[in-house]
Amino acid sequence: MPGVDRADFQRPGAQLPAAVPDGASMKSVSASRSRRLMRALWLVELLALVGAVKLAAWLRFIGDDESRLDFAASTPIRTLLVAFVLTASMAAFGLYQANGRLNRKEVNLRLVMAFCFGGVALLVLYYLVPKAYIGRGVLAMSAVLGIAGIMLLRRGFQALFGAEAFKRRVLVLGAGRHADLLNSRLRRRSDRESFVIVGFVPLPGQESLVADTVPWVAEPLWMLARRLHVHEIVVAPDERRGALPMTDLLACAQRGIHLTDLPDFFEREAGLLKLSVVDPSSLVFSGGFDHSLPRRLSKRFFDLLAATVLLLLAWPLMLLAAAWIRISDGAPVLYRQMRVGEDGRTFELVKFRSMRLDAEADGVPRWASKDDDRTTRFGRFIRSTRIDELPQLFNVLRGDMSFVGPRPERPQFVDELGRELRYYTVRHSVKPGLTGWAQLRYPYGASVHDAGEKLKFDLFYVKHQGLLFDLMILLQTVEVVMFRRGAR
Repeated sequence: MPGVDRADFQRPGAQLPAAVPDGASMKSVSASRSRRLMRALWLVELLALVGAVKLAAWLRFIGDDESRLDFAASTPIRTLLVAFVLTASMAAFGLYQANGRLNRKEVNLRLVMAFCFGGVALLVLYYLVPKAYIGRGVLAMSAVLGIAGIMLLRRGFQALFGAEAFKRRVLVLGAGRHADLLNSRLRRRSDRESFVIVGFVPLPGQESLVADTVPWVAEPLWMLARRLHVHEIVVAPDERRGALPMTDLLACAQRGIHLTDLPDFFEREAGLLKLSVVDPSSLVFSGGFDHSLPRRLSKRFFDLLAATVLLLLAWPLMLLAAAWIRISDGAPVLYRQMRVGEDGRTFELVKFRSMRLDAEADGVPRWASKDDDRTTRFGRFIRSTRIDELPQLFNVLRGDMSFVGPRPERPQFVDELGRELRYYTVRHSVKPGLTGWAQLRYPYGASVHDAGEKLKFDLFYVKHQGLLFDLMILLQTVEVVMFRRGAR
């Protein structure tokens, strides 16, 4: 980079002051504005929820003026209590973080879950303090009106103050091949709903492939970041050894500027592990991979509860599907196939048969493909609606599978993929799932290349698995099934 001396860039002998002077002045104007906007948003949403309770009561008591007046006179404190509990639940789900890391879909999902948990908290409170009760009908209508109102309010806030005001401003340290992955892999508007890249800082001695670079000559990196109102610096060099200005990065960290490695940034923003920039040490020492007893117990409880509830709801549909397969295409109704599960152990997976009996008459396993000609007419329907997967609920109840996890593959494909794809066996450290993160983010998988793409999401799930994540995947799966996205 012209005008930059490498020794001055690294400044190995530079000394940091014992204390950072004027720490408050180091906070960017943009960050302060974001926090003020978030506080204002909380206050507006609190008032909106109060209004939702009042509107729900008015709707509930239409035609009964006496009950409506009694409710209005006796419930001002109880109305505020509902609003405070629901906004507290929203805060617990990360919905009031300045420059948050959630896209619109994640915000909506967390909003729904926050209201569910807030509703449960209110019911517990009403049990303990009966005088605080506002009635089931009013509470249910308040929740529906509140969710709709808050979704509209948040869109209005973004339209009024600009979506950029709620995004983190990111500066990328590096402008080479690794840094350019941010432009190629996170190029869509939907990929950047939670952040905006203000520029790339080229590193001396490394190739610059990115057009929108930021010149950095004499001023310290923290000054450049403050001038650009940066919240976060993503460290993305092509070569680390001797290339990173560690003194400058430490000064940025001291001043409250968040530092993130490129693989971690991809994990957070794209929901995947970018295997081309991940090395084994980053997986070993980065945390995650929770296999603690509380996690295993909560996972099993979630599996049993979800599978039991779905089985109770779906058994009439399962009987109809079985009868139709038997009448239209004969026996057998169920299709059994060996799959690879946790720790590489095999188990017998059960599905409704959706293909012809001679689908693999030659004994050679084949990938399923879109519009597969081996699929029967009714088989295409049950595959597109995921009805064919319902018998796997018994695999979940037996403990062979989990409700959420990487989809299990056939042993023949596992052997091939294990040779072709780095880290493929890591996905077998958890139980396979009836649905999974990869199925939501990369629906089709009919080749080794597709399996490699899905592996990025599977590894992200294995590393970040948790009850909240499972709930979010379950909610998004409902959307997939309803709109028939991604079914094979």
